[in-house]
Amino acid sequence: MSLPKLAALDFLPYIDAEGLICPAFNGKLGLYGIFDANQTLCYVGYSRDVSKSLQQHLVRCPEQCHWVKVFLGDRPSRTLLEEMRAAWLTENGTIPPGNGEAKSLWTQPIDIKQDLQPAEQETLQQSTELEMVKHLKNYARQREAAIKDYLIGRGLKTDLRFQPKLKEQGLLDLK
Repeated sequence: MSLPKLAALDFLPYIDAEGLICPAFNGKLGLYGIFDANQTLCYVGYSRDVSKSLQQHLVRCPEQCHWVKVFLGDRPSRTLLEEMRAAWLTENGTIPPGNGEAKSLWTQPIDIKQDLQPAEQETLQQSTELEMVKHLKNYARQREAAIKDYLIGRGLKTDLRFQPKLKEQGLLDLK
């Protein structure tokens, strides 16, 4: 199998004209590059379900997810996909932030505790365990609403569903 150069692939809008996130890649195995509004590479990844992974990245880093380039494969070999990702990173010339210093922002659930204001952090510290769960859930819901509002403003019509149990821990991630 011959891997196309990243530069040879077409830019696709992250959110299409119908407000969907790359529905053609639903359940498809592939390698993808995510680009910001200026078409600067921000992250290169691979997945057994490209569409689902793109949804996760959009929620985690919405400001950077404007364009995508995708190569679909038919052989689910992790080694091959890692080699292909390395080739694209080399072709790019520099390591994008999502594959370097900001990797956890792209690959881990959103930890809303890191973004709390000092007063909110104090409220958590002075809470009982039960109160803490309630506060974390509320803070997570607020962050979820802000993310959804931002993405709806960009034209998103896909319904994003977050894992309810993670909110109790102050984390946000899609189901």
